[in-house]
Amino acid sequence: MRVAIIHYWLVNMRGGEKVLEALLEMFPEADVYTHVYNPAAVSERINSHRVYTSYINKLPFAKKLYQKYMPLMPASLNRFNLQDYDLIISSESGPVKGVIPNPDAYHICYCHSPMRYLWDMYHEYFRGANPLVRFFMNFLIPGLRLWDITSANLVDHFIANSRYVAKRIERYYNRSADIVFPPVAIAQYIPIERKPEDFYLFFGQLAGYKRSDIAIEACITSGRKLVVAGAGAKKKDIKGYEKSGLITFLGRISDDEIREYLSRARALIFPGIEDFGIIPVEANAAGCPVIAYRKGGVLDTVKENVTGIFFDEQTPASLSDAIHRFEAMEGQFSDRMPFTSHVQQFSKAEFKNRVTRIIAERKRI
Repeated sequence: MRVAIIHYWLVNMRGGEKVLEALLEMFPEADVYTHVYNPAAVSERINSHRVYTSYINKLPFAKKLYQKYMPLMPASLNRFNLQDYDLIISSESGPVKGVIPNPDAYHICYCHSPMRYLWDMYHEYFRGANPLVRFFMNFLIPGLRLWDITSANLVDHFIANSRYVAKRIERYYNRSADIVFPPVAIAQYIPIERKPEDFYLFFGQLAGYKRSDIAIEACITSGRKLVVAGAGAKKKDIKGYEKSGLITFLGRISDDEIREYLSRARALIFPGIEDFGIIPVEANAAGCPVIAYRKGGVLDTVKENVTGIFFDEQTPASLSDAIHRFEAMEGQFSDRMPFTSHVQQFSKAEFKNRVTRIIAERKRI
């Protein structure tokens, strides 16, 4: 069986690339196809495979400005000759599921997310864009949406990384999807010894949709210390918030530092909406409870009143109330066993087993 794995772009090592690594472990002879490829930015596991790129890879500054070339990506997929492959797995978050397989091939799409800038987050991206980008968005987005819907017909079977994404696949593509959680390196966090101190932790890029502002305002209002780890904070915001004496900005930190802060934080605060969200799983694997907004992938990754709690409105007041509720019941989160048991479903082994079963059931191979 010849296998091709199509990944949107290979310019860093994030959650999607960890999924690709696990798929390549399952199919060590697979070929990889992608729009843009930067060997220096990805793992040896990926680099050890044959990687074919679209013509986007040769365009100016493609390795940095790859998303600017998104309108060209659907057409560039047509140049991938996949006629010799029996199984095609598209790793979808950007435009890749629209490849054309041979009639006898089986095409599985592992969907990290339908393209958010085309659908549910379109207005947020539009508001944040400059006037020139907005001008082009008005003309290009409708055609890209039509292509996105049409290309879903080229997929034999969808796999979603969470129930939240499965619902969006059904909404936009009118297709059902099996749910397979992506692999998380839980083994790196389970051995961590918990020694909680008097602060909460927010971790992640300080992008708008992650809503670090809610965590910051809630902690200032309730008089709680917060450590903010992640790139993207503006100097004027840092100076303004640090005057309270409650907020500490660390900027980008290493993996070792992440583990250290998860061992010491009272809880991780997660006020954004993610398609899946690896950070809450890593926190739970470290025995760190999570206080999360009740929407998105956290409904799969956090077990209410066992590994964390939820708040129902995406506001500082609602989060502040949740912090008080958490502190009233904090003692029941001291037992590590429920945390360790809960995160096993997010292991790489479980990911491989689930994908293998789905392929066997659907393709009968």
